[in-house]
Amino acid sequence: MLYWTLVFLVIALIAGALGFGGIANASAGIARILFGIFIVLFVVTLVFGLIGVA
Repeated sequence: MLYWTLVFLVIALIAGALGFGGIANASAGIARILFGIFIVLFVVTLVFGLIGVA
């Protein structure tokens, strides 16, 4: 999941540098959503790991 976040972030940066505002905004939005999901899954996994639930 983090891989796809980075892919969309790179697409957003390239599109932004080339002046494609709509594509850059869409890619940045997707990257932001994927990053948020990644962080939530990371925290859930961390909590379950700390309390010993397998």
